[in-house]
Amino acid sequence: MPESNGFKKYLEPTYFIDSDSNIIKTFAEDLCQEEIDPVKKAIKLYYAVRDGIKYDPYTMEDSRACMVASTVLQRKFGYCVAKAIVLIALARSQQIPARLGLADVKNHINSKRLLALMETDVFVYHGFAELYLNKKWVKATPAFDLSLCKKAFIKPLEFDGMSDSIFHEFNTKGSKHMEYVKDHGHFADLPFDRIMKASREKYPLYFINLEKNGKDFSSEIIRNK
Repeated sequence: MPESNGFKKYLEPTYFIDSDSNIIKTFAEDLCQEEIDPVKKAIKLYYAVRDGIKYDPYTMEDSRACMVASTVLQRKFGYCVAKAIVLIALARSQQIPARLGLADVKNHINSKRLLALMETDVFVYHGFAELYLNKKWVKATPAFDLSLCKKAFIKPLEFDGMSDSIFHEFNTKGSKHMEYVKDHGHFADLPFDRIMKASREKYPLYFINLEKNGKDFSSEIIRNK
């Protein structure tokens, strides 16, 4: 556990990263139980978020309440940033320093419907978690759940607590999956206004049609429409 004051902000609860909420604390405690190794705790938390919360890109809403970690955990669905926020909150509740990483990515696997609404294959402010383990920051990306990966022929991202876990360059068929094109750095809390401003400017059609979007991205991937 780092003692420097520089790590304090990565352990404290915030409005979005409500690591002090009973929902977050109880979930993490039940999952980790008597485990004392931070790495093993982090691995358990990662897979619980990756597969226990359904990935849904249609949940990018201009709503602060919907981005609170405990709310996302209860809803059991969210997009990449929301899922990263949950992992960060769970980690902090277990005294593992954690922060949010953000980057623009180019996604080569998409549904026709989502691509039409976004009018681009560039996803601005893609989110992932960074956990401080064994005296170094390790990236963990719990976005795509295992069920979706199987349907879309995407390599599921594994996490061993020692190496960075970011989106694979290729899918299971050898086609390009995702490229990181711009790094926005890391944050102790969710820069909600910054993300929403950039997203609304980049995807005006998405937000105009948000109420009509529905929440069945995995089926769209299979049908490719």
